Amino acid sequence: MLPMPGMKFDWKQSALTEVQRATLAAARKEATETILVSTSLAASGHPGGSLSCIDLLFGIYGICNISPKNLHADDRDVVIISNGHISPGVYGTLALHDFVQKSDVITGFRRAGSMFAGHIETKVPGVEWNTGNLGQGLSAGAGAALARKLRGHDAWSWVLMGDGEQQKGQIAEARRFAVKFGLNNLVCVVDRNYLQIGGDTREVMDQNVEADFAAAGWNVCSIDGHDHGEIFETFSRIRRGEVPDPSRPTCVVARTIMSKGVPSMENKAHYHGSTLNEADLRKALAECGIEDRVDHWKAARATASLQTGVHEDWPKFNGIEVGPAIVRTAATDCRSAYGDVLEDLAKRNNSGPAPKVVGISNDLEGSVKMSGFRKISPKAFFEGGIQEHNNAVVAGRLAREGFLSFFSTFGVFGVCETYNQQRLNDINMAGVKVVCTHLGLDVGEDGPTHQNIDYVGLLLGTFGFEVFLPLDPNQTDQVIRYIATSRCNSFVGMGRSKMPVVTKPDGSPFYDASYKFIPGKMDVIREGTDVTVITMGAASTYALAGAKLAADKGVSVQVLGCASVRPFDVEGVRRAASTRAILTVEDHSVQTGLGSLVAQAVADLGLVTRLKRLGVTRYGSSGPSADVFKEQGMSPDNIAATLISLAAK
Repeated sequence: MLPMPGMKFDWKQSALTEVQRATLAAARKEATETILVSTSLAASGHPGGSLSCIDLLFGIYGICNISPKNLHADDRDVVIISNGHISPGVYGTLALHDFVQKSDVITGFRRAGSMFAGHIETKVPGVEWNTGNLGQGLSAGAGAALARKLRGHDAWSWVLMGDGEQQKGQIAEARRFAVKFGLNNLVCVVDRNYLQIGGDTREVMDQNVEADFAAAGWNVCSIDGHDHGEIFETFSRIRRGEVPDPSRPTCVVARTIMSKGVPSMENKAHYHGSTLNEADLRKALAECGIEDRVDHWKAARATASLQTGVHEDWPKFNGIEVGPAIVRTAATDCRSAYGDVLEDLAKRNNSGPAPKVVGISNDLEGSVKMSGFRKISPKAFFEGGIQEHNNAVVAGRLAREGFLSFFSTFGVFGVCETYNQQRLNDINMAGVKVVCTHLGLDVGEDGPTHQNIDYVGLLLGTFGFEVFLPLDPNQTDQVIRYIATSRCNSFVGMGRSKMPVVTKPDGSPFYDASYKFIPGKMDVIREGTDVTVITMGAASTYALAGAKLAADKGVSVQVLGCASVRPFDVEGVRRAASTRAILTVEDHSVQTGLGSLVAQAVADLGLVTRLKRLGVTRYGSSGPSADVFKEQGMSPDNIAATLISLAAK
């Protein structure tokens, strides 16, 4: 490996020196070998785009304030690679900057357990965001740029994207967001090689990249993406603010050639995602004037130990003051309790020069009760409009940057519509707080398009989301204060309607000042010996009313409140099974929610008990929520009748 001391550049200089040009030419050969050999020996990967991007990668990592020594500094520049399939080019560039070793890349590429995955991952030092699902990188870059603005750092966010992915709609959302919030420290570089998997981008789905960015209000320029001098001079001018409007973000459209530098591969869409066999690999290396060390690398790959990478951990929300819970006695909606806590968090944490708590709304500020937060802390509130895909990723990136980041909208938009974005937030261990209102049948009159009934099933398909469905406004208050201290991704869901306060037998609030919310623990709201009802969220109002009716008929009903869906209280199910039968009641698809979790626990524990599940069995109709619940068999009368029947068997 040649030493590459000239890979970093000073953006204040006017042009590259001859030594720097020579360094970059030598570096290109090194990276070309890394790309060709790693993909060929793995027999999978994306060499074409890696070769077309490599000169742009040199320019971005060369000019950015990022090095192995400042990987976690708040004032570092951030590089987001949206087209994550060009991982061989990224790894090759990082090796030239001493983040990783070239030999480790070639011997570990696309091997199970290695950090050098097919699409870039943050296990690799110098990689800031796991990508691969195209169209999301610009949103992550916008979040990183916004974080630097909020903290007052003169630092930049650079995003590299492919031209095929410009067909994704989320990019338009990100473009508008960046302009609205003045992210002039955000630079998007588009690799314009005009080829994607299906062939010419103009035939697959034509787009005018320059015009699209210009129409959104960005500065736009076009360059030769293989001319090191032009790349450096353009990037340096942007960094110095020498653009038409320094108050706006900038897009650089770089004309490149697929598989640049390997004549037999150039301008062939086939090599977007296809590799060379061994014979063609040797020919390609010869074409490039690169020494044939294929046998060496084959032997090394067969015996090398794998580099697993740095251990990723959830971000810390340092110094968050949560304050005591508010105890309510009158019926109200859970979302109002959420709004009260948000406002309290803003008062306690956002008085300094940089806020600690931020909020993202999706044109539903009033409905999700974020107005109080906005009033107290307007500079920490971001109205992202009806752009849930972008906003979800921005919120995730802000969380990864160490902000306590709340993303709020209706459940059908915050989970169903943005499931892919939330899944990537989870993969990136962002620590975002997704608080969704208007869940399930409780939306009532809005009808089935808005009655989100699959949020638990979807989120349990991730591995890092906590999932909470509080039973009343008082418990909502405590749950929100809890997630403000949690490092995990957290989901809190609630309906729209006002809910009566859950009470103790003496009529006082159950979730009072002495109560402490404990994740993974069901609450025993009523003691009983005949039958147990387990419930969560908005359905708890009907379950509690039904339990009372059954108790009035002489049935001893145990009521367990299951606000914590993940982590889940398996031992609570064991307690429930000590009665004659278990009934679950939920405002959720009966196939994938609370009832399914209880059934799994019964099976895993080897319990012998009767189990009946009440929940949503079909798309609901449009009408008052009580009527819609009744249609689905969850009226208090039907719940009581079911409990009486179970107790009698």
